[in-house]
Amino acid sequence: MKKYAFGVDVGGTTVKLGLFDREGNVIDKWEIVTDKTDGGKNVLPDIAKAILAKLDEKDIDKDDVEGIGIGVPGAINSDGFLVNGAVNIGWGNFSIPEELGKYIDLPIVAGNDANVAAYGEMWQGGGKGHKSIVAVTLGTGVGGGIVIDGKLLVGTNGAGGEIGHMHIEDDETEACGCKNHGCLEQYTSATGITRLANRRLAKDDKPSVLRNGEVSAKTVFDAVKDGDELAIEVAEQFGEYLGKGLAIIAAVVDPEVFVIGGGVSKAGTVLFDYIVPAFKKYAFAACRNTEFALATLGNDAGIYGSAGLILN
Repeated sequence: MKKYAFGVDVGGTTVKLGLFDREGNVIDKWEIVTDKTDGGKNVLPDIAKAILAKLDEKDIDKDDVEGIGIGVPGAINSDGFLVNGAVNIGWGNFSIPEELGKYIDLPIVAGNDANVAAYGEMWQGGGKGHKSIVAVTLGTGVGGGIVIDGKLLVGTNGAGGEIGHMHIEDDETEACGCKNHGCLEQYTSATGITRLANRRLAKDDKPSVLRNGEVSAKTVFDAVKDGDELAIEVAEQFGEYLGKGLAIIAAVVDPEVFVIGGGVSKAGTVLFDYIVPAFKKYAFAACRNTEFALATLGNDAGIYGSAGLILN
């Protein structure tokens, strides 16, 4: 039996790489710069060089490596084809396994970065012990990944798990980054929470610590923990949107657990005080007791998930 696998997470600034054993333990992890010059044409050759150098450094024979999993910021179909390019790297549409395979002779599996991170949380993170999870990343935007019976739900166009762009609010006048209006991301991302807070602050003169300094997702939830009434109203609105969105998802895929990650998740389990009641209010009866957990792998979720696609 082959002993190792590589997990790769391609980001707009750096590429994270990890060497894993068969049990999912990370043996080594490191980063290289994402070279976006010339339409990102050097990124895949650089990844191949980094992996080959690591094999030499660790004195590992290529025959002992199961393969390379790679997560990419773009829609990837089940064949590893980059459907709509990866704008922040400069890539167009092409097959990731085929192109990377020109530079290194190992089996290669590719997936969308958020989907791959979800797989990592299912395999070795906040969803460990479960086979069906929905991972929700609350950062600058809202990302997601769906794993059902241990398999990633990718979709025809690689857009499976794009939960941030569910339509959740009919009356929104501001456009989302995707050009639609009223997306979940507009209310439950870090920037969305800030938007909700600023709108609430402008509504009347109710006292709040949020009037005294920077308004951000962090300051909102810090104020919630201190009992600030206006901040609690914002948290309730956030929870209403996200709880409703997750209830809709549960009615479609019925996961065992929702795993919440991203920068907003650093607020901790206080988030669940606002998400879970709304979820239970809107959820189909059979889904009402779906578990909630915090993500645990942080920025390493992508390399874990990529390796997991190879090893499982």
